[in-house]
Amino acid sequence: MSTMTKNEARQRRKIRIRKKISGTADRPRLVVFRSNLHMYAQVVDDVTGSTLAAASTLTLSRQGEKFGCNKAGAEAVGKEIARLAKEKNIDKVVFDRNGYLYHGKIKAVADGAREGGLEF
Repeated sequence: MSTMTKNEARQRRKIRIRKKISGTADRPRLVVFRSNLHMYAQVVDDVTGSTLAAASTLTLSRQGEKFGCNKAGAEAVGKEIARLAKEKNIDKVVFDRNGYLYHGKIKAVADGAREGGLEF
């Protein structure tokens, strides 16, 4: 009998979450992804299947300040994604934690986005 890896368990949770939530044009989905080195967030319209805005610690680091995959970096990504969404007149989103537990860095992205003015 084989045991599930951490990522396989996350993928299962992700499927359960995605059954319940979907992004529309008026209320797109804010999805987060966490790698070992970086934090990514994007606003997705699932009806057209298009990404409306995207931010990451990678793109923020290119703009000057250095960000890693920590709470400070995660919060900065949240604020940046909120700013980009506001530019496209997006105020309300559905938060998709992508199978990750709503804690630590994932919560920091959500708090940063709320601080930036997004509603969810």
